[in-house]
Amino acid sequence: MVVLNKIYTRTGDAGETALGNGARVAKHSDRVSAYGTVDELNATLGLARLYATGETDTALARIQNDLFDLGADLCRPDMAKDAEADYTPLRMVAAQVDRLEAEIDAMNAHLEPLRSFILPGGSPLAAHLHLSRTVARRAERLVVGLATLEEVNEAAVRYLNRASDWFFVAARMANDCGRADVLWIPGANR
Repeated sequence: MVVLNKIYTRTGDAGETALGNGARVAKHSDRVSAYGTVDELNATLGLARLYATGETDTALARIQNDLFDLGADLCRPDMAKDAEADYTPLRMVAAQVDRLEAEIDAMNAHLEPLRSFILPGGSPLAAHLHLSRTVARRAERLVVGLATLEEVNEAAVRYLNRASDWFFVAARMANDCGRADVLWIPGANR
């Protein structure tokens, strides 16, 4: 259980922060940049949820919770030392990725195939989901980059990849099942 009695600690004033294993690293480290961007993604979903209702809102809430799991996973390096930890570190699992895939398939069944790229926009919910998609892709790039330097849970990378796909398909659903998508017209303004 997390208990936050005091919000500021002054321990980061010198430009360092603590990882989940207690190690101190620079706030601009690749790992902190990766999980910080996952946090930014989560905040974009908070904005999207202002426009979401019903199952879409419920699904976005699940994804927000998963993103906190993902942040917890990323802030804890040294997966090989998980068994030595004082508590079992939280790691992303394949079932979370599988759930996203099943939800993508269910939403996509209601959509006509794309015959053009689409521009981010349309309804307010779709526009926010497109923003979430791009932040998810940036988070994925940072996590993949981190994985070239340090061990990263493969399920974490896969989750971000599927999440961006989820946001894309959900944005199309939010645009009247794709009927209100804003289509790209190549060279339209030449």
